[in-house]
Amino acid sequence: MLLGHPNFKTQHPHQDPVTTATTPSGWPSHKESHSINKLPQSLIDSARVAKKEVSDPNKHPNSQPLKRVTTMKEIGLEGHGTSSVAASEPRSLFTPEAIKQIRAEVISEPVLADCQYSSTFAKNMVRGMGRAQAPFTCDAWSSPELLAKVSEVAGIDLEVSFEYEIANINISVGDQNTMTEQTDERPSDDEPPAFAWHYNSFAFVYVTVLSDCTGMIGEDTAIRMPSGEIRKIRGPAMGTAVVMQGRYLEHQALKALGGRERTSMVTAFRPKSHLVRDEMVLTGSRAISDMLFEERLRAKMKEERQRERSNRPFDIHAMKRFLEEQKALLEVTIMEPVEVEDRD
Repeated sequence: MLLGHPNFKTQHPHQDPVTTATTPSGWPSHKESHSINKLPQSLIDSARVAKKEVSDPNKHPNSQPLKRVTTMKEIGLEGHGTSSVAASEPRSLFTPEAIKQIRAEVISEPVLADCQYSSTFAKNMVRGMGRAQAPFTCDAWSSPELLAKVSEVAGIDLEVSFEYEIANINISVGDQNTMTEQTDERPSDDEPPAFAWHYNSFAFVYVTVLSDCTGMIGEDTAIRMPSGEIRKIRGPAMGTAVVMQGRYLEHQALKALGGRERTSMVTAFRPKSHLVRDEMVLTGSRAISDMLFEERLRAKMKEERQRERSNRPFDIHAMKRFLEEQKALLEVTIMEPVEVEDRD
């Protein structure tokens, strides 16, 4: 289970409180378990590449000019969140070659064996995929060049939320024998959503499509405004991505029609500045992680050893502030541990 976060931030004493949307929480209560849903071997075979490459920031990003963004003011949430940007239109982010390399890591036997989960919301997910399993994907998202482009769209400097997992991958597979007939018909408002209404666990997410969307209609995201009105954000195509400040927006993914496979990568980001309140929660990660972060205590011990070597006096007030911060962290952490179901 994931207990706490190495960069848990408390509000700066001179910083105005960050306004948040009404009761922003993570996913509604749900269970996650190791998945017993085997993906088609043909899908795994088709994702293989002849040669694995190293991510190159001068070769693999394919960022195009942003057409427009939907603002928090347009949604009816002006002053909420950490940026004025609510969501963006889809734009190209990776070259086809980069997408192939990412797919080869995500849809591979080793990753699926260790990281495939299912929940009450999604039948096939890849969770907990880190740098050891997906070096290309992690390097691609962590490059300063790409982070600059990500931050430009979001309207605030961002960084990858944490090292535990680079993204949450959602995979859905239809009929393996025949492609669904292509149609101009769009999903009706009565069609069930792909996901229930929820807030994200992270301030910002980038949703990147890793599958061929030929013949697929729909896949929009619906945002529920404070007035109750529903606003739709157009879904991305293969290699393109949309950004959304999903921690503060109640939203759901709408059902798509057509296509054989739908694979999307949801990469989480948080504000880079430590003066911006970090309201990340671990709802989506706590059920699948057994990682225990010790960085904060290690850093404090290192600081104390340096103080002793410098013959500086012990600062009791600073230590009390540190302990109060740990108390606040533990009060949050104690609510996080949950059990994971193992399915044989």
